[in-house]
Amino acid sequence: MRRLKEKMRQLDPWLLVPYLLLCAIGIVMVYSASAAIRMQTGGSPTAYLFKQTIYVLLGVSGALLIANMNLNVFRDARLLGYSALALLGSLIFVKGFGAAVNGAQGWINLGIISIQPAEVVKFYLVIYLANHFANYDEHPEASHQHMYTRPALLTGALLFLIVIQPDTGGMAINAAIAFVIFLAGATAWKIGSLILSSALAVIMIGLPLASNWIIDHWSGSYKAARFVAYMNPFGTKNGAGAQLVNSYYAISNGGLTGAGLGNSIQKMGYLPEPNTDFILAVIAEELGFVAVALILVLLAILVCRIIILGARTNEMYEGLLCYGVATFLAVETAFNVGGVSGLLPITGVTLPFISYGGSSMLVLSASLGLILNVSRRQKERAALAKLEGEMAHV
Repeated sequence: MRRLKEKMRQLDPWLLVPYLLLCAIGIVMVYSASAAIRMQTGGSPTAYLFKQTIYVLLGVSGALLIANMNLNVFRDARLLGYSALALLGSLIFVKGFGAAVNGAQGWINLGIISIQPAEVVKFYLVIYLANHFANYDEHPEASHQHMYTRPALLTGALLFLIVIQPDTGGMAINAAIAFVIFLAGATAWKIGSLILSSALAVIMIGLPLASNWIIDHWSGSYKAARFVAYMNPFGTKNGAGAQLVNSYYAISNGGLTGAGLGNSIQKMGYLPEPNTDFILAVIAEELGFVAVALILVLLAILVCRIIILGARTNEMYEGLLCYGVATFLAVETAFNVGGVSGLLPITGVTLPFISYGGSSMLVLSASLGLILNVSRRQKERAALAKLEGEMAHV
């Protein structure tokens, strides 16, 4: 018990406090955004509140568990290999048999909970790619022949299986995570050639495939309608643009301090997914710009703290974990805020730690647990170095 208390004291408050505050805000706002709609449809007004509370408790427990684990557990080659096979298999399964939500066939329905494999891929890519490049850094004598080809092939396969669901938001976030870790893990003299070869690959292979995919599969589809709505929301306000226009109304109604908790008008059947994709619009309407700014500041503190931890470590594995998780959080936040505000097309990406959802909460919490672990290890090394310095002067 004493040792556990000591480990808890080592947890980074710059990570733990914003994380817990965001989770608490999320529980309150998920209830506010969903209760009235559930009552109108004859359901329990506390159904989503209960589920989100369970997800948060599981997520926090998982984060604290990972924070105090041996980080090398996630570097086990067999674990990473079997996990890759499981993810590839689950992504293939959901394409054929998965539950469809908003045009994307990406969920495995297990009754009491639905699992979204594309969310788990985010966590997997962070630990897999960080371990892969760290191994080459720790063993410079090893052959570098397959340093990029093997992770590129696996990452490409995972991204392809995500985009054909189609889940463009999930694909883009996973691609961003992979790109940043590839770039950070590359040796300095190879960075230029890596960027150039990647750009050429996109131009020569990606664009023709993307064009054919858009023509064959997106014409008149839900995703195409979202893009048209992004370009001209008020021109399609009675159709695909309705969700973005209603988001504008919600933000406008809220003003600086909001209409009051529970007093959103737009959540009453006007905003789609008011407790997930558009929960930030509900927050803006009920609690105003002040609350939105607070949430964004808390997320910014997390991202900045994670980057600082990555920059100050001498361990490549720890640094790559930090850069991967920081990218995950930053890009997911940008996509959600951009979609709600009309700065970016709507991609169905949730707001980290705020939106309703089990897969998202558990994966984000596990990812933050990795960084809490990194921070704890850095503190332990600093304390040991200080002790050794004091002993040397005795």
